[in-house]
Amino acid sequence: MARPASDARLRSAGGADPEAVALICGLRSLTYAEADRRASTLAANLSLAGLGHGDTALVQLPNIAEFYLVFLALLKIGVVPLNALSNHRALEISAYAAQIKPRLVIGDRSLELFGDNRFVDALPGKPLALFQGDGADGPARDLGHWLDHARGPAPQFRPTPAGEVAFFQLSGGSTGTPKLIPRTHNDYDYSIRESVRICGFDRETRYLSALPAPHNFALSSPGALGVFDAGGTVIMAANPDPAQCFDLIARHGVNTVALVPPAVALWQKAARDDADARAKIASLDLMLVGGANFAEAQARLVPEVLGCALRQVFGMAEGLVNYTRAGDPDAVCFTTQGRPISPDDEIRILDPESGVPVPEGGTGMLAVRGPYTFRGYYRAPEQNAAAFDTEGFYYTGDLVKRVQGGNLRVVGRVKDQINRGGEKIAAEEIEDFCCATPPFSMPR
Repeated sequence: MARPASDARLRSAGGADPEAVALICGLRSLTYAEADRRASTLAANLSLAGLGHGDTALVQLPNIAEFYLVFLALLKIGVVPLNALSNHRALEISAYAAQIKPRLVIGDRSLELFGDNRFVDALPGKPLALFQGDGADGPARDLGHWLDHARGPAPQFRPTPAGEVAFFQLSGGSTGTPKLIPRTHNDYDYSIRESVRICGFDRETRYLSALPAPHNFALSSPGALGVFDAGGTVIMAANPDPAQCFDLIARHGVNTVALVPPAVALWQKAARDDADARAKIASLDLMLVGGANFAEAQARLVPEVLGCALRQVFGMAEGLVNYTRAGDPDAVCFTTQGRPISPDDEIRILDPESGVPVPEGGTGMLAVRGPYTFRGYYRAPEQNAAAFDTEGFYYTGDLVKRVQGGNLRVVGRVKDQINRGGEKIAAEEIEDFCCATPPFSMPR
């Protein structure tokens, strides 16, 4: 059985050199020892406040170091978090809270919903609320205080069984508010470790975290958690804007980055238009690209314009992750989204209407079953009945074709949807919002 993801990842990764830098966020640098101390202090304080195994937490933080410290602290004590994206508003956050009934809410004062206390004070059960911000809340609600100041003797943390739910991820599905995906410690840990092995992350990896930190791609493919597992360094960026990111790459010697195709296009334009900008990214060795279809012409420009190797990624919060590999021929690197990380991943490509397998090389809907793919959405029996067949294969809704060497080429989605920088938005959801919101209200 795989080790639980709640094992002291920061402590074990930095064990050989606890003074190695784990996180750089703005002007702040945190060593592995410092990051583990702060995460452990928060875990202990939350435990003393009565939180522990079986409790849930709703977290909404931007791309800052505290996101990872909070996430790892909650894993240490068995509290199951749901990490909302920074652009989620009251509609989404309220829906998440209704589903998980959190005993803990952690937010950032810079975000719309947590600019004041009205939202959290109205939640049923009066959960404990902590805020990252200017400290005006005082010690009782200031996240920084809970990270740095022990509220009493540290309790012993009970190990979390590897098969228990570690946290909830959000589906990239095509209809309505995202469904919740329970990820267990062992399935997620396996995905991280195999991703690290395939992508060659090590202690020399200096990874720019520019995509939304809670996104599965940025978190674990191999993502920041993969960097921590390997003992490298994560450098935080607020967003993928090339002006900001190129400066960070130059300043910190970044050699690895993960981006979605629209951001790659912006980087390519910036590098082409400005020789000084191209010089700033000279340290970049590897670019991981996923989250949306990546056109072959644009893919071929990555080494030419940005001067680094390309690794394509096709994964989903529900489990399955695919990569192109080092040494793959150009025809694979530039025209496919890779092959599964596990030899035990089972792939079927089916006709969307009949459910019958398509001929080899044909386009069809991807169905998958495997050791780290989830077994069902949280408290969603109707959705699960539609998403899984009687053999336990998950119907992803992606249209793919299998080409040379078992690599997958993503063609599109079975249902119409809008893809905004890798985040899936249902057209129906926008229509419903417009129809219900003045001055855009319209008769149906």
